[in-house]
Amino acid sequence: MDLMLAIFGEGRDLDAVQMAARAAAVFFGALVLIRIAGRRSFGQRSPFDYVVAILLGATLSRVIVGVSPAIPTVVASLVLVLIHRVLAWLCVHSPKLERIVVGAERQVFSDGKFDDKQMSAALITKTDVFETARQELHTTGLEDVSAAVLERNGQVSLIRKKSNGEDES
Repeated sequence: MDLMLAIFGEGRDLDAVQMAARAAAVFFGALVLIRIAGRRSFGQRSPFDYVVAILLGATLSRVIVGVSPAIPTVVASLVLVLIHRVLAWLCVHSPKLERIVVGAERQVFSDGKFDDKQMSAALITKTDVFETARQELHTTGLEDVSAAVLERNGQVSLIRKKSNGEDES
């Protein structure tokens, strides 16, 4: 026990080596928690997934600086990860819950016209759609775009028109 106290310290009176030891331990502990959370937590980049990332970082940082006791804080972090995993599993089995928790995509442009109602609800502007056209299609206009969809992760997807006038699948 004295060795652990010497390595990791106690409370807020930590030296640089103790804080570094805590940072290393939290790093590997966070990797375990992220593996428990599953790939979705950091792969989808939706607001639902960012919640667990932000809370996990905020909670575990308290262990590094000695503001909160290590074991209860790690248990709280595990609870956050498990809640996220259970909600993700429930969303897979309930489209209605998925729509509430994760949200739904919004078609903001179609057939040459912007949908002001959808854009207002999504809080995006025409400039956001044009920016995506510049970045993704390397064009300043939407002449070759059949539709623009605001995805659940906040990115705009552009669907190009087919050369014969039909949409691409």
